Amino acid sequence: MTRLLFGSSSKIWDDISWVFGIEEIGFDGWEICADGNYHFKDDAHIAAIREVLASTGLCASIHAPYSDLNLLTINDSIWRESIRQTCMCIEKGHEFVETVTFHPGYLSPTSELVPNRAWDMLKSAVELIGAAADEYGVTACLENMPNIPGFLCQRPEEVIGLTEGVDGMSYTIDLGHAHTAGLLPEFIPLFSGASHMHMHGNNGMHDDHLPVGEGNLPWVLVSSALPSYAHSRDVCIVVEGRNLKEAEQSYKVLRRWIV
Repeated sequence: MTRLLFGSSSKIWDDISWVFGIEEIGFDGWEICADGNYHFKDDAHIAAIREVLASTGLCASIHAPYSDLNLLTINDSIWRESIRQTCMCIEKGHEFVETVTFHPGYLSPTSELVPNRAWDMLKSAVELIGAAADEYGVTACLENMPNIPGFLCQRPEEVIGLTEGVDGMSYTIDLGHAHTAGLLPEFIPLFSGASHMHMHGNNGMHDDHLPVGEGNLPWVLVSSALPSYAHSRDVCIVVEGRNLKEAEQSYKVLRRWIV
């Protein structure tokens, strides 16, 4: 079964009442950006999330926090805290989600001098996060990154190299990110193995999070590949947008593509 979800990092400080608009549009679920008012460090945040999910009937996934965190750092304290906060989402969210997406991090001026060591730190982090996901019965999904200097996992072979063979681990394909890197066609063959997908548009230069169908992504290529992916197994397709008005626009486009 294909489920369409909506998530918005721009809403992390908003009152949770905005989530009711996701159901009103017709989405099946909400991707929780676990930061700001939705950070899992606060049990009151989790209680509010669970209450909204119960009252709406929405399913959910989690996007682990990434601001001020870095799984690629060679600073041991920050590295451990980044793993801890990602695993906290798994531990505290496993009863109401099936997937937790996370970012790999970025090379700092210090770690740029020892990139192999930074890669090893990231690989170890992926294995530890995968072990936690496996323990709690969820799937952790490593997300590909946009074309920003210092960001790893822009290329499909990096994503596969880090996740392949790791228990509890899969990957999220972010189409907008792939387009900024000029690699969207190279990610299409990876659709079959992706547990999660993020959908939004841009013009190839910046991670603008435009509505689905806007920007200069090769949308014909995407819309051709999407139905076979959507109907192959249980998958989540997440519209990552800026507001509910644009979310509705994206929803209508995706419903035309997935029949």
